[in-house]
Amino acid sequence: METKRLTKSDDNRVLCGVCGGIGEYFNIDPVVIRLLWVIFSFVGCSGVVAYIIAAIIIPSKGV
Repeated sequence: METKRLTKSDDNRVLCGVCGGIGEYFNIDPVVIRLLWVIFSFVGCSGVVAYIIAAIIIPSKGV
């Protein structure tokens, strides 16, 4: 059984691959994740900070 890991996406990458990686992890279209992230960003700009933190914390696939 293969262990599932949350990593940044190399294929569905727009900025850092965070939304693509989350979409791949949960088997959801990355466009849906990106739309939710944009909506989250307009609510107090906390989405921008969360994206930066996620881009730093989530490892790339090569690691």
